[in-house]
Amino acid sequence: MDWLGEWFADIHWLHFATIPVFTGVIGWLINWSGLWMLFSPVRFRGFTVPGMRELATVLPRKLQEVPGILQGGIGWQGIIPARAAKMGSIAVDKAISKLGTPADFYQQLEPDKIAEHIVTVFRPEIPGLVDEVMRREHPRLWRDLPRPVREAIVERVQVQLPAVVGRVTDEIGVHIDQLLDPKIMVIDHFQKNPALVVRIFRDFGQRELNLMVAFGFIFGFLLGIPVAVVDSIFGQWWLLPILGVVVGWVTNALGMWLIFEPPEPRRILGFTVHGLFLRRQDQAAEVYARIIAQDVITLERIGDFLLDGPRGDRTRSMLATALRPAIDRAAGPARLAVRVAVGPRRFDSIRDQVAEAAVGRTLVPFRDPEFSAQQAENIRVLVERRTKDLPPRDFVEMMRAAIKEDEWMLYAHGAVMGLAGGFLHLAIFGVS
Repeated sequence: MDWLGEWFADIHWLHFATIPVFTGVIGWLINWSGLWMLFSPVRFRGFTVPGMRELATVLPRKLQEVPGILQGGIGWQGIIPARAAKMGSIAVDKAISKLGTPADFYQQLEPDKIAEHIVTVFRPEIPGLVDEVMRREHPRLWRDLPRPVREAIVERVQVQLPAVVGRVTDEIGVHIDQLLDPKIMVIDHFQKNPALVVRIFRDFGQRELNLMVAFGFIFGFLLGIPVAVVDSIFGQWWLLPILGVVVGWVTNALGMWLIFEPPEPRRILGFTVHGLFLRRQDQAAEVYARIIAQDVITLERIGDFLLDGPRGDRTRSMLATALRPAIDRAAGPARLAVRVAVGPRRFDSIRDQVAEAAVGRTLVPFRDPEFSAQQAENIRVLVERRTKDLPPRDFVEMMRAAIKEDEWMLYAHGAVMGLAGGFLHLAIFGVS
């Protein structure tokens, strides 16, 4: 044991004691700045470099993943907002598709109430709609018709409106799986609103994220003790920078592990270990459900998607087909006479124009923010209940998978800061 006594006697205790303090502070800075890198800035900030876009295509794939490189710029965008679209895709694959089908979401929005709201909003517009189409398609006929006849046609359309609208909402329900694609809705919305993805993490995970930063000091300090021992034994100038790289990398890796792993409680050395996010899956489900119901899968956005999304033409065609019989019936007993008077082609054109004009106005109430907000509560309850029931591993994958392949940037950032910390300690205190 003589060598141990000699080692104690030869230690430069100020030099030795400051190493864990340095690694602790560096560990805190690594996790604090790592969180900034995860979330900020929401939009890319940097500058364009001529030729960078072309050069990026021949760079290693890992470097191409750095935000801005493939777009020909040098700068930074938070890893999570930069991968917002990818997170949206994974969220649908791993969770939202398990939370409910398009038909489930549509039924939660209560089609009967939607139909009632459409009738209420659309009824006052019918006189103007019929008048507009008739003046455009056959102004002379419309002008020559006695006022009571015109009013009777409008009244017949209004009387049939509840049944027609009910048929429209039923048709949407029957074909909703073909008309509505939640994956496209979510990806598109996340991509346009990357701040929303940041909010999902921040709203329910800020406490755990702050704890991760605090643990950065603890991990760094504890890892610094063996570093100090090794440095005091070998006393080489290059040891602290090299070991600083290891400490920085491991500190960041431990921080990420602390948040997401293990997905289910596990006993390790007598302690129960469980990912910090996973411990509060129920609270996370409440936050996640509120955001999805208020901002992503809303009646307002469903209406936009149905009419203006990639399948909008199909929606319009389907609804126009459902409306045409009502236009036929609106003419009543005079239908055959009118058809003969204006000609079959002109009559069919008038009917089709009224039906097509009615399609857009029929779904306008979908875009009513106030009514959409009222119906959002039903979606929130559905998403919350089923998110709570998700297996922990699926929940972790939903939250982490989008950034997992980019975590190397955080680890590399920790290694660089650890290297810098080693050189800084060397510059202040010299070699042990």
